[in-house]
Order: sequence, then C-alpha cells, then structure tokens
Amino acid sequence: MAVATLRRERIDLPIDRVPERWYNVIPDLPRLPDDYLDSATQEAAGDAYMERLVATPLVRQDASLERWVPIPPDVLQAYRMWRPTPLFRAHELEKHLDTTARIYFKYEGGSPTGSFKLNTALAQAYYTKLEGHRRMVTDTGAGQWGSAIALAGALLDLEVLVFMVRASFHHKPYRRHLMETYGATVHPSPSSETDFGRRTLAERPDHPGSEATAVSEALEIVRGDESSRFALGAFSNYVLLHQTVIGLETREQLDLAGEDPDYLVGSVGCGSNFGGFTLPWVADKLDGREVELVAAEPEACPTLTQGEYRYDFSDACGTGPSVRTYTLGHDFVPPPIHAGGLRYHGSAPIVGLMHNEGLVNAVAYPQTEVFEAGRMFARLEGFVPAPETAHAIRAVVDIAQRARKDATICFCFSGHGLLDLGAYGEFAAGRLDDVAPYRPGQNGTGS
Repeated sequence: MAVATLRRERIDLPIDRVPERWYNVIPDLPRLPDDYLDSATQEAAGDAYMERLVATPLVRQDASLERWVPIPPDVLQAYRMWRPTPLFRAHELEKHLDTTARIYFKYEGGSPTGSFKLNTALAQAYYTKLEGHRRMVTDTGAGQWGSAIALAGALLDLEVLVFMVRASFHHKPYRRHLMETYGATVHPSPSSETDFGRRTLAERPDHPGSEATAVSEALEIVRGDESSRFALGAFSNYVLLHQTVIGLETREQLDLAGEDPDYLVGSVGCGSNFGGFTLPWVADKLDGREVELVAAEPEACPTLTQGEYRYDFSDACGTGPSVRTYTLGHDFVPPPIHAGGLRYHGSAPIVGLMHNEGLVNAVAYPQTEVFEAGRMFARLEGFVPAPETAHAIRAVVDIAQRARKDATICFCFSGHGLLDLGAYGEFAAGRLDDVAPYRPGQNGTGS
C-alpha cells in the first residue's frame, strides 16, 4: 500500500535578520493621503489635536516623509521573541487545487498572542511609556488586537483598558480571558462605562456593537483622562508602518526561494495586515512590476468593494477625526460575523488611497465560503486559520484557479484560529449560516 508523501518547505531567516527599519510607503505613493480633519471644526487636525489622543512620536510617524524609520532597539529586541516568522510553501493546497501555481504563506500565528498585531502593539506601548503616560485605552473586534496591546502593556508596565465589540465579547470569551490574563480590563461595547455607551444601550439594549462604537467609547475615556492615550490596532499610517516588518521579511524569504510574486493576498478589515504585507512592493508596482495586490473582505462589511471614497468620521458618534477613505458610513453597524476583526466601517487611509489609485484589487466573500476554505486549509496544511485569515485563503483558491501557468501566489497568514474553535465547531455542525450581504444604503444590522 502506497503512502502519500507530505511535503513541507519552510524558508527561515536567522534572528539577526529581523528588519531594523520600518518602511514608510508615503514618499512612494502617487499622492499624499488627505489630512485628518478636526471633528468639531472640519479643518485640518493639528499636532495638538492628535497629540492629545496618541503619543507624540506616533503623530510624527503618521505624517513622516522619511522612507525608512529606525526601529527602537528595545522594540527590536522584543520582536526577537518570535521574529523573523517563517514562510511556508503550501504544497498540499497546490495539489488539492490541481494548480500549477506555487502558493506560499507568511505565518504570523507564532507570536505570543497568535497574530500579527503585536508588531505595532509593542511599538505603541514603547512610545506611550516613553512619554510618561499611565494607561492605554483601545477598541478591539475579535480580540486579536486587544490581546496584543494587553501583552504589550504588561511588558511595559502600562495599564490597559479595552472596549471589545459586544458580539465578539460573547462569541469569543477565550480572547477576553487572554486579555484579562495579561492584566487588561475588558468591557463589552456598547457599555455602561461611558456616556456614549449608556445612550446607545438606552436606544437599543440588544446592540451588537461595532468597531466604531468601541472607538467612540475609548476616545471618550482618553479625552477625560490626561494620563491615558489611545492605542490603534489598525487605520493610522504609523500602524501600517510598524507592520511592514511582515512584508520586508517576506521579500527576503521569497528571494531566497528564487520567487518573484505575481499575487500578494491579505485579508482586510481596516488594512493593517494587508498593508504591512504588501506595502514593500508598492514602489515596484508603480515602476511597472506586474504584481497584483488582492484584498479579501467579508460580504457583510465590504468596505473596499462597496464603500464610497469620501471623508467620514472614524467612530460611531463622530467625535474622532474625520478621514478620507473608503467607508460604509460611520453609523453602519455590520451584522455579527465570526471574523470580528473585519467589521470596521472604513479602510485605513493608505489602503483606501491605494485602492482609489488602482493599485489594489478587492474581493468579498460570504461567511460559509470563508469557513470552508479555512477548514480545507487546516486539513491540508495543519494550521488552523483565524476566520479573518481564512478570507485571504478563500481569495487564494480563486486566484489559483485562474492564474497563469507557474504563477507565484503569496498570502499573509495573519493569525491562528485556536481561539476560534467554537465557530469552527458551529460550522462543522451546520449551525453557522451566512448573514445577509451588505446592501448600499444599509444602516444598522439588517435595517
């Protein structure tokens, strides 16, 4: 009886090859991102406005025109807890799809918190501590970001307060427990802890929450406490900057494998994973290199595929900065899906600008197709992807079936799904259904 051969191809970098600089794409973009606007005046938000919300070095990085930004030695040392991360070739997936394309994935699930989010959490905590602040306040959807900032706060002796989207707070209790294990205080959003939360619950007691409601609550706390600063898991330019360690490592690893990627694929809620993975190729693409950047998002919250490119508020109650990017409307409340990290109404300004300039292609998928792709990948390659990550895998399946012969496809495995097994269990039992796809003009869950 013949036994199938399981092929495993892994490209590693030595520990001294962790990038020592972040790559800033802004100097290489076709144009500069539009200014943030003060929510009250709708005029350009000055440094004083932004510095009241986040640490000053982060404000400087957000607007920097320097192509390379040195990584502080303490942050670099912390990265070496798990970086560089491996690049794998997905031989079994290739065989299953009967494709001549070569498929690689950058595995970010090996960080202490299980996802790519720690790359920016450590940097933000470092700069917040450097300025002498006491506490970081943040929002989180599925909890990957909340877990990362909770650990970063513990390592740097900072208090952490997290407003977790209510639907995910109940659907993903183990992520909440992980945050609390690291010492964070976690509230479901909307909550009774803020004026905005109380008003929202009074109007709709069963409100499932959204990233935008959680941002509103976090900002209210920060504005009321001078010793607190807001921590962003995505959206801002500096968050994508910090995440470029992913793409910089991937470039070197693909070079070692003798590969030149034709497709780079990442899941998108707001865009930090996708941006961090793909930005190091943008200058090449603008110079004529044929590489397709593919963003995969949920049909329930299809910001890039169905949103409008315009100014909109970054939070639900309109007290945060107004930003020009793709948006479904700051008052849009996506229906609860298990990919809770992809339920933000707007994309990161840089990702929105790139999409508007024709540098990014976006696709959207229903929940059941995403979970089927995630389960298939786990059975073939052994790694269980987070529901967010499974969106990228679903896109890879489509690309592999239409790609030219011998194309090279690489995607970012942004986080593991070991704390999402309850959702996989629901899917296996046939109890996980698709939610209604977004309809233009939709506002709220199904209304």
